[in-house]
Amino acid sequence: MDRVKRIEEMERCLDASRKAVDDLAAAFEAYEAVQKDYKKLSDYYGSHRWMDDFEADEQGKLPQDLKRGVLSEDAVYDLLVDNHDLAVRMLKVIAKALENQTL
Repeated sequence: MDRVKRIEEMERCLDASRKAVDDLAAAFEAYEAVQKDYKKLSDYYGSHRWMDDFEADEQGKLPQDLKRGVLSEDAVYDLLVDNHDLAVRMLKVIAKALENQTL
């Protein structure tokens, strides 16, 4: 590979990597910003209050136009599972990056 092509390739690597790091930093900031809400939601989902609210919904005691995805058993559970899976995935990527000394 000649020098010009190598430099062009490395520039593409630099540009792609810079964008990915910047995008991840922004996403991570957003993720960090919702952690209090996430904890509040997680605590609510496993509580008697959630069960009481769920039962009230089942009995038709809530307004029909009330958004209530939080009372669906799947929406919150899926979020909790997805968050856990993402955390494990992040740990694996970080461990590999540290192992390869790319951080």
